[in-house]
Amino acid sequence: MVSFHSHLAKVAGTFRLVCLLLACGFPTIQKGAAAESNDLISAWLVAQTNIQTWTADFTQTKTLKSLVQPLTAPGHVSYAKPDRFRWELGRPPQTIAVRARDEMRVIYPNLKRVELYPLNQAGQWRDALALLEAGFPQSRTDLDSRFRITSQSLTNGACELALQPRSTAARRMMPLIRIAFDTNNFSLRATELRFADGSSLRNDFTNAVLNPKLDDTLFAPEIGSDFKIVEPLKSK
Repeated sequence: MVSFHSHLAKVAGTFRLVCLLLACGFPTIQKGAAAESNDLISAWLVAQTNIQTWTADFTQTKTLKSLVQPLTAPGHVSYAKPDRFRWELGRPPQTIAVRARDEMRVIYPNLKRVELYPLNQAGQWRDALALLEAGFPQSRTDLDSRFRITSQSLTNGACELALQPRSTAARRMMPLIRIAFDTNNFSLRATELRFADGSSLRNDFTNAVLNPKLDDTLFAPEIGSDFKIVEPLKSK
C-alpha cells in the first residue's frame, strides 16, 4: 500500500511519494458567514498557543485516479511543539515517520529499513514539511507567511480552510491543502493534501488528547542493528 509518508518523499524529488487537509460538496459561504468564519479562524489561532503536545488516532484515505476505490488505513499521530511529529500508519505500524529537529526518519519495521532525510537544506523537501505543519500554525502571521486562504466554509460544526502554498516549489507538488477544525473546541478534525497529479491524501482525526506527557524517545526511536539505513537524497 502506498502510504502518506511515501507520498511526502516524492515531493522531495526522491521518494516514490511521505508526514496535514476536504473536497467537494461544501456550500460557498455568504458575507455574514465569512465574517463568522474569520472570527473562528482568529479563535482557532489563539487556541494554538495552548498546545504543547497532541496525540490522536486517524483514518487515512488515499485517492488515486488509477484506483476505483480509495485506500484506507488506520494510524496514530503524536505532535510536540514546535515541529516534532511521529506518524504511525497501520496497526501494527507498517510505516513510521518521525521528525525531530533537522531530520526526518521513515521507518519500515517489516522491511527492517530506515530512510533518512536531512531537513537543513532549502528546496522542495523543506517546503513539503512546512505543509505538514499547517494544522498547527503559531500565529496568523505564521499562517499567512506560508499560505493564502482561498476559501472558507462552515458545515456540521466544523470550519474548513482551503490553503494555497505561497512557495512556488511546494505549490507545484501540492497545489491545495485543506484543514478542518471544530468550531466549539477548535481541535483539529481533518487535514487533506491535494497533489498535482490529481491524487489526494486525507486524515480524519479521532480520540485526540491535548497536552499529554510525551517522552522524548518517541521522536528519536532506537534503530536496531539489523536495520538497513539509507539516505535517498544523497543519490540525487
